[in-house]
Amino acid sequence: MRLALRVRLALAFSVVMAVVLIGVGWFAYARIRSDLSHNLDQDLRGRAQDLAALVQRGGSLSATSGGLVESGESFAQLVSPDGRVVDATPHLVGRSLLEPEELARAGRVAFFLNRPSVPGLDEPARMLAVPLGGRVLVAGATRENRAETLRSVRDAFLVGGPIALLLASLGGYALAGAALRPIEAMRRRAAEISTSSLDERLPVPETRDEVARLGDTLNAMLGRIESGVVRERRFVSDASHQLRTPLALLTTELELALGRARSPGDLRAALTSAAESTQRLSRLADDLLLLAREDDGRVPLMREETDLADLAHAVASRFNADVDADPAVANLDPLRVEQALTNMLDNAVRHGGGRVTLTASRRDDTVELHVLDEGPGFPEGFLAQAFERFSRADPNRPDGSGLGLAIVDSIARAHGGRAHAANRSGRGADVWLALPSRICDNPPGVATIPGRHHER
Repeated sequence: MRLALRVRLALAFSVVMAVVLIGVGWFAYARIRSDLSHNLDQDLRGRAQDLAALVQRGGSLSATSGGLVESGESFAQLVSPDGRVVDATPHLVGRSLLEPEELARAGRVAFFLNRPSVPGLDEPARMLAVPLGGRVLVAGATRENRAETLRSVRDAFLVGGPIALLLASLGGYALAGAALRPIEAMRRRAAEISTSSLDERLPVPETRDEVARLGDTLNAMLGRIESGVVRERRFVSDASHQLRTPLALLTTELELALGRARSPGDLRAALTSAAESTQRLSRLADDLLLLAREDDGRVPLMREETDLADLAHAVASRFNADVDADPAVANLDPLRVEQALTNMLDNAVRHGGGRVTLTASRRDDTVELHVLDEGPGFPEGFLAQAFERFSRADPNRPDGSGLGLAIVDSIARAHGGRAHAANRSGRGADVWLALPSRICDNPPGVATIPGRHHER
């Protein structure tokens, strides 16, 4: 069974804390042991100097007591070069504490050595042998005090370490719970959110830390999902509304044609009207398909080197529009751009006024295609939503689907560019495309989809 995150965090904290405590304990123990050894050596050096001064003044080691030699803890011995004990503290008068090779070495240089025990002291001892006027002075002390201190330190670590580890683990468990409590609150709220309650948001703590940033990020994601779902629902609703009218007309025409005997002329007129409704349905379906592909990020393109002036003249000729095009070649999908220009020109002809002009120019790595008219222009409140799907400046107009400029914007985005709309300073509107003249990162496609006009 997989442990909860809170338990895993507490266990990880406990392991790290255990390693830290062991490391700190070992370092402290080693440092204390080293300091005790150093202090013992320093004490033996000082004691050897005092005893040497005592011997040189004619004093006796056997009669020494107090600070120089403590009974049961320290001792001293004066040995001649032949190994004979000249003077010593009680219990050490007999045999020399030094072996012959140690005695020979001590006659040349002072050095420390350890003994598991010395006569009269059944404890480990440390000694300092120093040369003294042709003889050797040995000053020593038991190491039991040092050992007792180290045992006390070790016992303190063995008892206090687990207690400290337990307290630290409990603290880590509590801290992990406190840190995860806002996340658990967000999880519970997220479990309650569905497509019918996307307006709800996750609770975000006022800590301004990583958890708060996570909550803000998730809430922003929920906002985008809500906008997408709302847009999807509106798209389906608007598409259903747009499809209902031509379908109703088509059904009515067919029912009338089949309902009673009619003349060949009446039948031809009914079939002609039905064919127009069918074409309208087909164009509307193509437009919806293109917009759906844009939502999936896969609008197909077939790029090729295209002469913008030739393209502008070809499209403008169908609308009797003027052309002002600079010589320029760009790498784009000519059928898609033609579809966009057709929608823009149709929009200008039907809802603008006066002379309609199509301009094409190149600026550095960008090409711009403008459609200008001399009509009343866009209503000021409509400019911000001119390229939204199913948007129309006059919702009461029965003709049109409101997809023309949305198609223009989709084609521009597919090329890595943007579509823009503005009112001219005098009179009229300006709708234009700004497209990169070189290939962008969009994958090439193989299909083209006919366009449909947009009304304003």
